[in-house]
Amino acid sequence: MAETPVATNAQKPNGKIRSKKMSTRVDLTPMVDLGFLLITFFMLTTTLSKPQIMALVMPDQPADDPPELANSKVLTLLLGAHDKVYCYEGIENPKLDSVDYSSSGLRKVILDKMERVRERWGLETYPDVKTREPKKGSLLSVIIKPAHNARYGNLVDALDEMAICRVRYYTILDISGQEENFIKNPAQGLQFSPAQQLQAIIR
Repeated sequence: MAETPVATNAQKPNGKIRSKKMSTRVDLTPMVDLGFLLITFFMLTTTLSKPQIMALVMPDQPADDPPELANSKVLTLLLGAHDKVYCYEGIENPKLDSVDYSSSGLRKVILDKMERVRERWGLETYPDVKTREPKKGSLLSVIIKPAHNARYGNLVDALDEMAICRVRYYTILDISGQEENFIKNPAQGLQFSPAQQLQAIIR
């Protein structure tokens, strides 16, 4: 609140009366209460940041008779520790490569594989989900297998790359012991028969 002191008159020796100048002092104590009221108001009315949720549609039950795919159409991603991705193609004499999640790493591997699939198998025509207009898409199928020492963020990054590269067919499976040994020692090769791969898909 503002306070104004009462003016007093002072008489000079020559008989003239001169009034003192009035000064104003502002008391800011009530502003503290007002500040807390405003802070409380904005805390109760503001919208807190909402968690970001990734939409992921999973089948209710695994297919009884999964379709057979050619090895040249399949790319397997093994999500390992220290933000590393190990990838190999097919299951016959696979060669293991290690990349990161950058645009020049995992994304380049996916796009290169899509280009090779397109050159050999062409493109698939499918109706758009929203417009129902025919579109062209790749026949590439990606298998994502997080290892036990991979982070949850690694799986999210891999799914983001699926959306960025517009991969239509991808699935998430448990990593097998043969593939974990393959990561530890790529020189020994992948001791993983087609029957074991099929069993891992339908379990």
